[in-house]
Amino acid sequence: MLGRGVAARLSTDDHPAPVWSDDVIRICALCDALFCNLECCISERGTPTARIAGKPFFFRGPPAATDVLAAVGVDAVALANNHALDYEAEALADTLEHLSRAGIAAAGAGPSADAARRGVVVAAHGARVGLLSVTDHPAEYAAGADSWGVAFAELPSGLPGWVEAELSRLAGEADLVVAFPHWGPNMTVRPDRRQRRRARELLAAGADLVAGHSAHVFHGVELVEGRPVLYDLGAALDDYAVDPDLRNDLGLLALWRPGGEPALELVGLHVHHCHTDLARGAAADWIAARLSRACAELGTSPKRVAEQRFALVA
Repeated sequence: MLGRGVAARLSTDDHPAPVWSDDVIRICALCDALFCNLECCISERGTPTARIAGKPFFFRGPPAATDVLAAVGVDAVALANNHALDYEAEALADTLEHLSRAGIAAAGAGPSADAARRGVVVAAHGARVGLLSVTDHPAEYAAGADSWGVAFAELPSGLPGWVEAELSRLAGEADLVVAFPHWGPNMTVRPDRRQRRRARELLAAGADLVAGHSAHVFHGVELVEGRPVLYDLGAALDDYAVDPDLRNDLGLLALWRPGGEPALELVGLHVHHCHTDLARGAAADWIAARLSRACAELGTSPKRVAEQRFALVA
């Protein structure tokens, strides 16, 4: 989330304070491709939307926000979420323009439902990786036949045909496919049975990895016939108030190595106010304990291989 306090940090002067630690940048630089959920628009235009009565938060980052993404080498972002239209259609259009100028692909939003639903394919060290972005809220942000919005689906009710069709298309064009759903309410600690059912359907439709977001709190990881489901990775960068029990200031960076050893590694992040570093000390220990419990519920066991790094074990 690159709006509000993060936006203010980027706009302080000609040399804004960094939002990523050097250690985070170094780890991200090792990735052949990097995806993230961008939970804001990037624009200097627009007015807060009136589509949702009583909406409390509106997130908009400045054009310099693309530099934040470029600093860690982001290749593609998901825009299907509950903040992409916070400043209405003109700001969403600006977002896609700023991302395109920065060489960052975007999935999950566009000037029509067809455009919003279309996934993207990016190059990754000789391989091609597809990314599908979809959200189950809010319905008010759904793209129409000829209107700007996000790729919306009633995921609690089932997987719509367009998701299955798009995953099939991506599987035909890419070597690997990532399904990237924005699903469920904030501040939950585990997936519900409908998310677990949808995850299996996403894999059956052509996804090789499911990685979700929305809770602001990381969940456990499940393996379904050897393929990983990361129901929620928690935070990466924001200015949010911290719940002392749920610790929404502690998130995970997932390193996926298909066919590698380990195939999946999780790196603990400590999201301070508008600045993200690796988790250390008590924060890393908290992640270790919480991750162990959350994964045990899903039949997996993370092995701690470094202070804030965990390899997934079936």
